[in-house]
Formats: sequence, C-alpha cells, structure tokens
Amino acid sequence: MKTGFILLSFLLLIPSFAHALQPSEVAVVCNSFVEESTALAEYYMKARNIPSKNLIKIRPSQNESISRRDYERDIADPIRKALENKFSPGAIRALVVIYGVPLRVGPPQRTDEEEERLQQLTTRRDELRASLKGEDVSEKKRNAVEKQLKIISNALKDLSKKGYSAAVDSELTLVRVEDYPLADWLDNPFFLGNKDKLSSIPIGREDVLMVSRLDGPSPAIVRRMIDDSLAAEKKGLQGRAYFDARWKRPDRTDLKGTGFYDLSIHRAADGVRKSGRMPVVVNDEDTLFQPGDAPEAALYCGWYSLARYVDAFEWQPGAVGIHIASQECQTLRAGSSRVWCKRMLEEGAAAVVGPVGEPYLQAFPVPEAFFSMLVDGYYTLVESYMLSLPWLSWQMVLVGDPLYRPFGGGQ
Repeated sequence: MKTGFILLSFLLLIPSFAHALQPSEVAVVCNSFVEESTALAEYYMKARNIPSKNLIKIRPSQNESISRRDYERDIADPIRKALENKFSPGAIRALVVIYGVPLRVGPPQRTDEEEERLQQLTTRRDELRASLKGEDVSEKKRNAVEKQLKIISNALKDLSKKGYSAAVDSELTLVRVEDYPLADWLDNPFFLGNKDKLSSIPIGREDVLMVSRLDGPSPAIVRRMIDDSLAAEKKGLQGRAYFDARWKRPDRTDLKGTGFYDLSIHRAADGVRKSGRMPVVVNDEDTLFQPGDAPEAALYCGWYSLARYVDAFEWQPGAVGIHIASQECQTLRAGSSRVWCKRMLEEGAAAVVGPVGEPYLQAFPVPEAFFSMLVDGYYTLVESYMLSLPWLSWQMVLVGDPLYRPFGGGQ
C-alpha cells in the first residue's frame, strides 16, 4: 500500500465547486428519540436560515456505535428515502448530523456459511503452522506450506471483515449510491489529489454528499459550537495559527508517509502566513506544544500523542483543529477519554477533524489543502474538508458547522 501522495500545488488547481455551499442545500439529520437532538437541529436551522423542510428525522439507537444492519435500517434507508421524496435531484449537497446520531458503524454480520468457512480455514491454518515445527522440515515443504498459509491468511482477512467498519458520516457521503464495496475505502472524487484519475474512480462527484456533524460531549457544547462559528464569521476568526511539525522542514519535496504529512504541515503554515489572516507559530521540535505554549489558538494542526490530549491551547471562539493520530474521534462523549477531538471541543474549539478507528496516515485530510481552502474565505468548512480528504466509506469525521466560513465575512 502506498504511504503517501505526490505533493501537489493545491492552490493552482481549478475549484471543484461552482458555488459555495448555501443553507438551502443542507439537510439536517437528527435522532427523534433524543429530545436534545431535535432541539439542537431546530436551533441550528433557525440560526443558519435552513428551510424547515430540510429536517430529516430518524430513529436509531443513541449509542455511539451501531451495527451495519441497524445502520442500513435506521439511518441510511430513511435518509435515502427522504432525499428521494422531499427534494429534487441535486438540491441537497450536504448533510449535517446532529448530536444523538451514532458515530461508528460496524462490519456486516457474517452468514452461517461464512462462519463455517472461517472455522475451516482457521483449523487448516493451525494445522499447517504445526506442520512447520521441527528441524526435519525440508525447504521445499516449507516454501509450499508458506504459500498455502499466505492464501489462507488473505481469505481469513476477508472473512474477518476488519476493514468493513467505518464512521457513520463517511458512509453517509455515499448514501445515494445503491451498492458499493464495503471493504476498506473508496477514492474521494472531490479530493484535489485525485484530479488526474477521476475517470478511473467508480463514484462520481454527483453521487457524493458532503457530510459533517454537530456533536460533542454535551448539548451545551454543541450549542456553543454553533454560536461561536456564527460569531467568528461576523468579524473573521481572530487569534493565532499553531502548526506542530515533528521535524525541521526538509529540502526534498518527493516524500511519502510521515515525511509527506510533516512537510504538508509546514506548507500549511506557509499558506496561512501568506494569507495574512493571523500570526503563525511553527513548532518543529520532536516534542508537542506544552501547556501554556499556545495562547489565542484559532487554527491548529499537529501530531502525535495518541489519545493523550495536551492542554497547551487557549482556544478562541470559532477555533478549528486537526490532530493527526489514530482514533482521536473514537468517542465524543466518554467522560474520562482524552482523545483529541473530544478534548478540543471540551476546551473550546468549534470544529475538529479525526478518525473513529485506525485510518492509516494517508486517510487524513492533507493539511496544506485543508487550510489553504479554509483561509481562502470562499469555501465553507465542509467544502475545505471534502477537497482535502482522500477517502470515503472509511474512518474520518468532520465535527463542526458545515456552513462555517471563518474568513468569509466582510473582513
């Protein structure tokens, strides 16, 4: 698997959206089982002048995790029917999922036949492994057995369906698509890095919805996120931008994996600095920003510190943060959790991005693209996210007001 992308000059690419997202193009999804979910949906729609007909009520479990069967029955199907019956084709371009709707969807349940096959293959794998023990195994036999083990391993991986779990929101980007493979991920046709291979991507841009969620540890925090985003728009997001790279900026640009993303953080800092929107602070030491290091934080991107938020930031109203590490959005509610998305929201951020499970590094929004779009002022938060997001039907979540334009007002 490739561990990086070819570095692109994102700002030179043709915009992928004919016009910035409008309130009338957003459908709001709430859980009618949860009183606060409906109340927050109505509050948000009034604040953003979203037509009342754009409210879609569903009735799933309010747990953060949902089975694949229940996702299809209680989330995807009712949303799909509402989009087909209430709106003309193309009228809705984005969904915003409200507090109370599950965050993660599990893999499909195995059939009886698949369970039987799984047991058979597991038994055969164990037998083959046992046959390799001992000093008298010939090289010819060892090679033959290892080939069989590789075939069985691949079959077991498929039957385990480990790559079939995803973020609810990422699956909802494809809710209008009747059938698509659930294993692993699909290329995002809106991603700027996929511009040259659109003809080979089976999903067209017209099939994809932009999706974010207004969610968090409590209804009060969600309401504050809405209010802060609206307030920040009126005068432009104020504060400082903090970029936490792990290494000094390299001379090379033909990088992959961690090198690519670290360089992209440096380039994101360059873009914000050149925009003149706010002062920029770059930390290129191996240690993260520490408590007290980041006052007036308005924009942030950094890594790693897995599930161990560092309280370095004094978040400004309307602040946007991305922390690049696995599972940093695995929960938005668990009280003792220190995952970065939850803690950033608790401490005052208005919008965050993170994965619900192990996404692999190359699944994260490319920092230079995301922040370039955001500070441009034309694109909304969810458009900036979709233009910089490599994969769909996978692990990533955007938490925040999809219509938020931190620098799109009269400033």
